Amino acid sequence: MPNRLAHETSPYLLQHADNPVDWWPWSEEAFEEARRSDKPVLLSVGYSSCHWCHVMAHESFEDQATADFQNEHFVNIKVDREERPDVDAVYMEAVQAATGQGGWPMTVFLTPDAEPFYFGTYFPPAPRHGMPSFRQVLEGVSVAWRDRREEVSDVAGKIVRDLAGREIGFGGTEAPGEQELAQALLGLTREYDPQRGGFGGAPKFPPSMVIEFLLRHHARTGAEGALQMAQDTCERMARGGIYDQLGGGFARYSVDRDWVVPHFEKMLYDNALLCRVYTHLWRTTGSELARRVALETADFMVRELRTNEGGFASALDADSDDGTGRHVEGAYYVWTPEQLRDVLGDDAELAARCFGVTEEGTFEEGASVLQLPQQDGVFDAEKVESVKQRLRAARAERPAPGRDDKIVAAWNGLAIAALAETGAYFDRPDLVDAALAAADLLVRVHLDDHARLARTSKDGRVGANAGVLEDYADVAEGFLALASVTGEGVWLEFAGLLLDHVLVGFVDEKSGALYDTAADAEQLIRRPQDPTDNAAPSGWTAAAGALLGYAAQTGAEPHRTAAERALGMVKALGPRVPRFIGWGLAVAEANLDGPREVAIVGPSLDDKATKALHRTALLGTAPGAVVAYGVPGSEEFPLLADRPLVGGEPSAYVCRNFTCDAPTTDPERLRAALSG
Repeated sequence: MPNRLAHETSPYLLQHADNPVDWWPWSEEAFEEARRSDKPVLLSVGYSSCHWCHVMAHESFEDQATADFQNEHFVNIKVDREERPDVDAVYMEAVQAATGQGGWPMTVFLTPDAEPFYFGTYFPPAPRHGMPSFRQVLEGVSVAWRDRREEVSDVAGKIVRDLAGREIGFGGTEAPGEQELAQALLGLTREYDPQRGGFGGAPKFPPSMVIEFLLRHHARTGAEGALQMAQDTCERMARGGIYDQLGGGFARYSVDRDWVVPHFEKMLYDNALLCRVYTHLWRTTGSELARRVALETADFMVRELRTNEGGFASALDADSDDGTGRHVEGAYYVWTPEQLRDVLGDDAELAARCFGVTEEGTFEEGASVLQLPQQDGVFDAEKVESVKQRLRAARAERPAPGRDDKIVAAWNGLAIAALAETGAYFDRPDLVDAALAAADLLVRVHLDDHARLARTSKDGRVGANAGVLEDYADVAEGFLALASVTGEGVWLEFAGLLLDHVLVGFVDEKSGALYDTAADAEQLIRRPQDPTDNAAPSGWTAAAGALLGYAAQTGAEPHRTAAERALGMVKALGPRVPRFIGWGLAVAEANLDGPREVAIVGPSLDDKATKALHRTALLGTAPGAVVAYGVPGSEEFPLLADRPLVGGEPSAYVCRNFTCDAPTTDPERLRAALSG
């Protein structure tokens, strides 16, 4: 019989709806039940494309005897971390503080007042590698709750007090200057891997936000070392197994230092961020590789992640059926020489050399992840394209990885920004249309009458959870990019409505610090607040960027002030941990450059000369520049006010820091004015 998860919108929770565990969703009712029955709470947090979450579910949550024990002794709550990042953040902070590490699945035992007292991540069904079995943990916690209640309460109280004492020491409200950004670059240079690209050792994550900083720093200062690190890292990733050489798009991370073997799940946020970065790399260098990867990644998102409602699904699983009924990580993506021969016949040897497929394999059981290794000699481009098409067709016959169909507002905001810009740069109106459709879905389904944002939806049905700071900020970022690309001022208005909520609900008026949840959101044991960029921009740095861009478009002083105050945290962290505040550093570059405000006016948006100026403006590399595009006298963008045609010709106006250049009708002069 299904448990209480059967009516949820989260695919992850729905995966557990038929477990014999009597799961509750996170709710006040669940904690009331814990108080009524005097049981501790078992909180299990994961997400749908998490490999070890599936393993623990199969081993323990689908086991009747384990479930019976859980149901007798605990109130069991299941949380999708992608739906409730606030709940995840608060308890993950406790897990990391207590154990020095964290991850998913996350298993936390709570009092009925939601105070944590014992934690872990994955627990096996039998003791192994020094880990107790899940059943041993359940029995131990149950005995402690029954026989040592006072001790449990003391531990829980101490943990909550310790968390409350971990308030962020806010480093002042002054934005970083030249010195801090130069120090951040120096810090990145020290951690850079010159042989392989990227930063640090294994596992290696795609550093999309750091690359955006490096490109902007190069544009502003001309620093060749910054551009070199960005270029080389992008090339190594694009040639590695982390990039899907047949279908486009990036996997979550590489388990090795050489980008060879990925963790195969594909996340929307990674692909949105990387699509935008490769597009910006092409804008800077004209690299054909960057152009190809940007477009293939955009096409991957539209082809594989777009839902029927026009939004973008959260993720594709790492695991899929290997053809024998077993669910195996990477089964969809890897190849043996024999499989190449079956599909390609005489061309198998060429494919093996081109894509680095060997007899011993680079992955498990003699299989290889496809790469594009650097090698001597030139391959016949037409022959390689034919090989790719045949391998793609053969792969399409394999059982596909599962898809998490929920729409996360923040990640769709990142996708909208990436697709709008990629479509505009490469003259692909279909990609801009895909961005518009996703933006339309967010407005129709996720925004209420008060412009409050819901975090998730599925199948056109809005979820119950309120948007967090990253949702407001990333969606505003997407809308601002759409406004610049399309010349439709309505997207600037929607961004303004979202950012007004940020100023009212998420900013601490006294310090300028930002919180991840709104002031009127559900009160957890502490109000989460994390300024560091992890797999995607933090809400804090994303808000700083969107507020700065909106202020440049509108002249709104409160938004500019809030952005600069938020950048105080980047001044504190940038020189010390630049790898973990890449988006914050990129925003700081825009702040230092102005950012520049560009107004393009023409007799109509379809006029050829107007379009040429608009395209030139979009392709300017000046960090964070904003573009307004319309006819003279248009009220859609504040930047268009009092901007007439010059001699009847389409014209461009460039301003920064309250100073404007003379208007120009010449795309070359405009290009020079926006070249950083």
